Amino acid sequence: MTYTILVPARMASSRLPNKPMADINGLPMIVRVAQRAALASATRVVVAADHADIIDACRTHGIEALPTRADHPTGSDRLAEACALLGLDGDDVVVNVQGDEPLIDPELIDACALALARHPDCVMSTAAHAIDTLDDLDNTNVVKVVLDAQGRALYFSRASIPWWRDARTAGANPLSANPPPLRHMGLYAYHAGFLRVFPSLPISPIETIEALEQLRVLWHGHRIAVHISASRPGPGVDTPQDLERVRALIPQVS
Repeated sequence: MTYTILVPARMASSRLPNKPMADINGLPMIVRVAQRAALASATRVVVAADHADIIDACRTHGIEALPTRADHPTGSDRLAEACALLGLDGDDVVVNVQGDEPLIDPELIDACALALARHPDCVMSTAAHAIDTLDDLDNTNVVKVVLDAQGRALYFSRASIPWWRDARTAGANPLSANPPPLRHMGLYAYHAGFLRVFPSLPISPIETIEALEQLRVLWHGHRIAVHISASRPGPGVDTPQDLERVRALIPQVS
């Protein structure tokens, strides 16, 4: 299959100012992300950015970059603008790789795109992996997803779902449930036509309650395919501490 990777990037970040330009051993983070994404099978990798410094850094290192508006309320709005500017529409497949994932697995990107191709009844796809610690299961910052028999998302939540009613009172390990609880990973593939429509859909009540944008898709009756990964993703970068952790895992540019 053929698909395009879009990497949305904005300069504003409350926890890590100028995050896309954060140096990771000799290269800006946004460049690291795009270079990593280019190892997947996509026909094109494009950074969609809101600031000239990001555009310039990408182009300096041979990465295609597209200027987009600075007033987009969400990354999905930025991606929708990028699809329009690139002339993508209809059944074209777009994978959204977050600009703070310099250790993203290229094979996971391919698998997410393929999951959408295998589910023609779905407008988008994403990824998840089995939760392996109780801390993650109980952590409201770890988003969970429950699937149907065809591998489509039934619901996303910050709560521990599915809730094994008798596990903890009976001394059973909730992680041993069948199927196991799943952690949602923030990687998405879309049909470009739906991506251009999505920002116009009314915000849903459950999306507001959970603070999870993907619930808008389910609320309006659309379906999301989910690829189950055998492994955890590499760490992303949200804080200065995350940045130091990632720096320790990536070689210095000579």
